[in-house]
Amino acid sequence: MRKMLVAAALAALTLPGVASADEKPNPKGEAELAKMLEGRVAGKPVKCLPTYSMDNSTIIDGTAIVYRSGSKLYVNRPRSGAYSLDDDDILLTKIYGSQLCNIDKVDLLDRTSRMWNGFVVLGDFVPYEKVRTSAR
Repeated sequence: MRKMLVAAALAALTLPGVASADEKPNPKGEAELAKMLEGRVAGKPVKCLPTYSMDNSTIIDGTAIVYRSGSKLYVNRPRSGAYSLDDDDILLTKIYGSQLCNIDKVDLLDRTSRMWNGFVVLGDFVPYEKVRTSAR
């Protein structure tokens, strides 16, 4: 019985990685994300974001969730479930502690019916900052 529980736990941990391997990029979502990131450069990915610094979030259909913190954008491409992202959904995030991290699950709710519409497992947060132009 104990071996079965361990096997089930290991299977549950590997499922998000398996699911993301089959997901194909959404061309429309990728184009929308590229437009949003125009004039910005990517920084080093981080595993967690402090919740006190988050201003808002934007869902990019089938692609990513973009979190705004001041003038910086953090792009999160979920490890699993990105295909179910819909810009008309509501993000239901249960935060344990003071940070949102790359192991957290975010539920998606239909805006009209308020019914559960899926979930995503977050990945790393990639920061994007505006390119600084030097004044001469």
